[in-house]
Amino acid sequence: MATILCIDDEAQARTLFKVALEDAGYCVLTAKSRTHGLCLLEQQQVDLILVDILIPDLDGLELILQLRKIRPRNKIIAISGGATYLDITTHLGANDTLQKPFSVPELLATVSSHLN
Repeated sequence: MATILCIDDEAQARTLFKVALEDAGYCVLTAKSRTHGLCLLEQQQVDLILVDILIPDLDGLELILQLRKIRPRNKIIAISGGATYLDITTHLGANDTLQKPFSVPELLATVSSHLN
């Protein structure tokens, strides 16, 4: 079973990720901040990381660069409501993007495409 880490400061988004992805058979870890997410990565192996670009304790773009250094093999999906930010993320190392709002089927299809 693949493990997914979701880093998003919005509680509703974290709940959506957890419920939808666990229902699809994934193990899901959630983090409300960059610091919390990096702490979980020190303790857990993950297969994929979902990163909200606009998080309070660090620019999500910087976080993608940091994740690429510490977890170069992990797949990263960047999430944001702003298309401008998402365009930049793939140049910084994100494997894919999801623009908010997105549907659960979109989320599952995108995640599945990077884990299979």
